[in-house]
Amino acid sequence: MLTWAELTWASWAAHAMIGVTGFLAIYYALQSLPYRKRRFRFRLAKWTSPGKRMTPPMVLMSLLLISPGADAREEKQQLLDGIGFPLHVLLYEAVRRIGIAAAAVAAGAAYMGFRQPAFTLYLPPAYVLAGAVSFGLLLLFDKFTFAALNKQRSDRIIKEIYVLSHQLLYYGGSQMNLHSKLTRCLPHVRTIRSEFHLLLNEWYYDAEEAIQSFKRRVGTDEAFSFGDTLSAIRQNESEAYYRLLKQRIQDYKDKLDLLKESRKETISYALFVMAGIPILNTFRLFIYPWVQEGQQMFQTLN
Repeated sequence: MLTWAELTWASWAAHAMIGVTGFLAIYYALQSLPYRKRRFRFRLAKWTSPGKRMTPPMVLMSLLLISPGADAREEKQQLLDGIGFPLHVLLYEAVRRIGIAAAAVAAGAAYMGFRQPAFTLYLPPAYVLAGAVSFGLLLLFDKFTFAALNKQRSDRIIKEIYVLSHQLLYYGGSQMNLHSKLTRCLPHVRTIRSEFHLLLNEWYYDAEEAIQSFKRRVGTDEAFSFGDTLSAIRQNESEAYYRLLKQRIQDYKDKLDLLKESRKETISYALFVMAGIPILNTFRLFIYPWVQEGQQMFQTLN
């Protein structure tokens, strides 16, 4: 017969599994909905360009104890650019500290809710406390989250730049100019579609500045190497630069192979752990009657 602690643990595990599966079901249901373009487009370029991003007021920064000249801001700004988050680091830091304060208030309300349910608006205090603590920890250790998201986005960008380079190499013998070749490559882009579209739009205004802006907006090593190759081809569309592009393609292919190998290792470790859990549970259920018999025997001897 299971103890109360084991039943409580099983109940929490069941609730966690229901929550995870419900979140996945809602997420993939929303992903399957047809996409409709926005009728009213908001032009955010003046807020998201590297030199003109909106910053919080100085009064708010002083209240939140944010120093505008800290060296750690540059690292976090690079992380924000790496995941494609178009916000100034000071504005993000202000929102982050407000979120941490809100999570602390919610955790305090959840603690008081165990005695007085009105503090949590009659919601289960345990769920409110778990959500507040999880949200607060996510904001406190945001660098780890950003690093993981940056890694995933970088992997997708490597694949897309690999496809882009292949298409550009395919049009190498064509008489079209470089802008027309890049325009024909646009349907193969998804993750960096907005950045690539801005590159095409800014091309005839200043091609070199458009390439530099593209590299800054994407913010990955592969984007910088691809931008340097585009700059070299733009200045002189010779066969030597297309051979350089072919060498870049081989480098991207090697990186993709390494990513596939690391992903296979990660999946194999995850499957090993997932397979070990039911085995341990089966062993526990098998050995539990013997443990009970041993306890009864020792109680009888005592």
